Amino acid sequence: MSERAWQGGVGEVFGAFLKLGLTSFGGPIAHLGYFRDELVTRRRWISEAGYADLVALCQFLPGPASSQVGFALGMMRAGPLGGLAAWAGFTLPSALLLMAFALGAAALDGPLAQGVLHGLKLVAVAVVAQAVFGMAQSLTPDRVRAVIAVVAVFMVVLVGGAWGQLGAIGLGAVAGLVLCRNGVAVASGEAFPGSRRVGLGLLLVFALLLIGQPLVAEWSPVLALADAFYRAGSLVFGGGHVVLPLLEAEVVGRGWVGPDAFLAGYGAAQAVPGPLFTFAAYLGAVGTPMGGGLIAGLVALVAIFVPGMLLVAGALPFWNGLRSWPAAQAGLRGANAAVVGLLGAALYDPVFTSAVLSPLDFALALAGFVALVAWKAPPWGVVLALAVVGGVLGVAW
Repeated sequence: MSERAWQGGVGEVFGAFLKLGLTSFGGPIAHLGYFRDELVTRRRWISEAGYADLVALCQFLPGPASSQVGFALGMMRAGPLGGLAAWAGFTLPSALLLMAFALGAAALDGPLAQGVLHGLKLVAVAVVAQAVFGMAQSLTPDRVRAVIAVVAVFMVVLVGGAWGQLGAIGLGAVAGLVLCRNGVAVASGEAFPGSRRVGLGLLLVFALLLIGQPLVAEWSPVLALADAFYRAGSLVFGGGHVVLPLLEAEVVGRGWVGPDAFLAGYGAAQAVPGPLFTFAAYLGAVGTPMGGGLIAGLVALVAIFVPGMLLVAGALPFWNGLRSWPAAQAGLRGANAAVVGLLGAALYDPVFTSAVLSPLDFALALAGFVALVAWKAPPWGVVLALAVVGGVLGVAW
């Protein structure tokens, strides 16, 4: 990004994003709102139109959209180190909290603790149902995209595993190219600086890591862990709850993390601010490949975020031209509709089937969903309420 002098320092970027990392609850869409208030409206780091274009790019790319927007803003403000500072400030608060929960969860035992953990699994049902409901409203607003979402569910159910998920997204993108040509064009804002040669190099590194890591994953537990989380971070569009089925296939499907521990951690992740991708830190800390612990949590955390950062840094110099292509926007509409189907399938299995074991469980999960959707309750409040109820019922029964 040598074409433009960086306007701020690394410390300024880290401070701004640490504040956001400590206070940004509510998932990726809410995070983008926090970013706009703090960095567009108050600090004026970027124009409104430029911010809209940056958000469009990060929604177009695989990876955690809100974290990619933050990384790009930090990089535009203070260079590559500014991008890393933005990522660290926004990510570390929730990652450290979830790793602490992971290390403490291993010691939890008894009716009270088991009841609390079951309450957290019910939180996961409510939150994923809310995500499916909200995403369906925004990403499948017409019959064509609703059909794409339903076909994606069938593909995931019939094929199964990572191949079914990838096939669903790919099929959705192809269907979008053919059937979703009508739509609102991406806004045109400021031109993003950057070298296309450097961008191409970063995209090549992304591809080499995606292709090459599986070839060496069996050499050591560290490489196996890094490969699994890098692949999950490379293949999910939109970030947030969409990563759930990919992570479940990678860690539960391999037997690294039990389904109960997976859902309990996912429920706990709703109570912390910052990006949901920090759930990876919890999974690494409780998983078996490296024996769990802090180092394994950090390996998983870095591995899941690296592909998204490589992609946004590599694509940013090319976005000035690509953002006006109708074909690119049409393919994105179809892929996003398929993502709704992907998450809908995950809502049933493993989330619902693993957590809802009785009519009372269903009633509690439904109450959590209503609180989130109708009452607009904060996710951390629903987490606290269902954890308390679960603990009380665990002791009583």
